[in-house]
Amino acid sequence: MINLTIDRGNTTAKIVLWEGTEPTYTSTLFNADNGTLIRAIGELTFDRAAICSVAGPIEGLEEMLSERNIKLLTLSASTPVPIGNLYSTPQTLGVDRIAAAVGAYTLFPGRELLVADIGTCVTYDRIDASGNFIGGNIAPGLGMRLRAMNTFTKALPVVASIGETPIWGTSTDNAMRSGAFYGIVAEVTYYHSLLGADGLTLLTGGWSERVAQALNFEAKLCPLLVNRGLNRILQHNEINPL
Repeated sequence: MINLTIDRGNTTAKIVLWEGTEPTYTSTLFNADNGTLIRAIGELTFDRAAICSVAGPIEGLEEMLSERNIKLLTLSASTPVPIGNLYSTPQTLGVDRIAAAVGAYTLFPGRELLVADIGTCVTYDRIDASGNFIGGNIAPGLGMRLRAMNTFTKALPVVASIGETPIWGTSTDNAMRSGAFYGIVAEVTYYHSLLGADGLTLLTGGWSERVAQALNFEAKLCPLLVNRGLNRILQHNEINPL
């Protein structure tokens, strides 16, 4: 049984094939439109599929899969998942956040976990040792912080996200970039400090590797965390069908 999982974010779409719990194929598409995604998925062979999207549906995907007699699980607030959810408004919880939480607990059950997803926005989510999603916080991502400084001031320039990030800025450009970047590093460090001695922080998202290199503690890089959670949710719903 081969599972397909699709994590469609605001900038990237990660497509992964799984045999059991092992990924056998991965593809990351940047700023891909619906047609590009449909073509990429249509070239693959699989038995079941799951998607979570924070950037709208992939129009035509369900119809294309239906023609191949493949069911599509679209993750929503009502989808049964194999962890508890203590969020007070679960219907507003981003599907990528709950999928990442499932992926984290699948990898490290019985641990106090922090998931930091560092992308367009940065989310910090807490999963307890009993497998409950406790809650989390949302902050601007690196590019958003830089654009905000330019938008809401008269003197600060447009600054690219990619570039040098000295600890202390030596120009306005790298001072802005470093301020935004090390602000995220400091946030990850603070939230990690709230975990117990057995706590573990997992990093995912486009900026996770850069942030991991700047941390003064060891964090786990998990680039396929949302997809892993989707795969586990597919397995859970095969055993416990709707």
